[in-house]
Amino acid sequence: MLTAIRETDPGIGAYVEVAHARALREAEAADRLLATAGEAAFRGRPLLGVTVSVKDLIQTEGLPTRRGSLLANRRAAADAPAVARLRAAGAIVVGKTTTSEYGWSASTVSRVSAPTRNPWAPDRTAGGSSGGSAAAVAAGLCTVSLGTDGAGSVRIPAAFCGVVGFKPSYGRIPYVPPCAERLSHVGPLARSVADVAELMPVLAGPDHRDPDSGTAPALPTAPLVPLRIGWIEFPGTADPVRDVTEGVLPVLTALGHRVDRIEVPFPDPYGALVDILAAADAHGTAPEDDSRCDRGRLAVVRYGRSLSAAAVARAEETRLALRARLATVMESYDLLAMATVPIEPFAADAIAPPWAADPADLRWLSWSPAAHPFNLTGQPALSLPVGLTPAGLPVGLQLVGAVGADDLVLSAAGLLETALGLTLIPPGSTTEGT
Repeated sequence: MLTAIRETDPGIGAYVEVAHARALREAEAADRLLATAGEAAFRGRPLLGVTVSVKDLIQTEGLPTRRGSLLANRRAAADAPAVARLRAAGAIVVGKTTTSEYGWSASTVSRVSAPTRNPWAPDRTAGGSSGGSAAAVAAGLCTVSLGTDGAGSVRIPAAFCGVVGFKPSYGRIPYVPPCAERLSHVGPLARSVADVAELMPVLAGPDHRDPDSGTAPALPTAPLVPLRIGWIEFPGTADPVRDVTEGVLPVLTALGHRVDRIEVPFPDPYGALVDILAAADAHGTAPEDDSRCDRGRLAVVRYGRSLSAAAVARAEETRLALRARLATVMESYDLLAMATVPIEPFAADAIAPPWAADPADLRWLSWSPAAHPFNLTGQPALSLPVGLTPAGLPVGLQLVGAVGADDLVLSAAGLLETALGLTLIPPGSTTEGT
């Protein structure tokens, strides 16, 4: 694995730091334990020897956490709960993956590293802000990765890179230190739903440092056939993406599910999202640090400083109304399904498609309308790779459940993955990550 990273990653830019010495020591120790204990070695260590990468927003002991920024990171240099749990389960942390500054954009462009490139097409973005994690998994440079998702940052790069990305119900996995906007989730990325599902019992559970952790209900898994699925197509979906996702419909029907085409069942909450994110970013950035900030993110921070308390309160009212609306929708449907991202990946060095690339216009996340609503509601959402466009670029299908229906989302995604029978591995990537 470390050899593959050394040889392959310079052309991708998935890693910002690699734990060569420690990872090698831990891998050798795992090999010795397996040689002497056999299957007994996995007792209490279900992830023994599994290679994991960690997004550079998540604190990791022994490795710098730059958060994609030139600004100093004053957080404690200790493992966040999710990282500590992975290590305790036997996983080997091989390095930190690239992100945009503080994860502000849904691309992976920052001032501390080169843009992360899509393993399927190096001139295209891997998405973001967990782009390094998605690219590392897709290229086989780790088995699984730990990302964060505040407005689609796990699911967008998963869709662009052809891997599985899961945003669990809000609070399912502790986020330490907690984020002021209360939108951000920790979530895993892997090449298969089974790998994601295996991680969740290790990662989930309360932690006293995150008061929201452990608050998501755990709903019982409904019978998997037939499920009631609401199929949504967002405006602006590109033809190549639509053609791939439409091909999934007969598969869902063959599995016995009832699929209804429905209009987008809620008003666009993008304005509220922008105000909530910008206010939180402004709160966390001092004016004396402006000169060292990413220029794009700085435009968002300055907008946040201009917001009144009343504007932020109105945004929170919109969030609550959206939660209530989606709770009503989920009384009629077990799952919602839609293209994770309605467009193909754009240029690797861009923060967004050209029409949304000026941060001053505050449209930097508007090109991915299917992702952020479910951060505002806290619902579990998974991106599953379902095919390639004629240009050879992956397309993800997003499955969304009610708050607490994480197991249902994972189970349904696993059955669909099996029925599709796809193996999406980019040309030239290693299979070591599988």
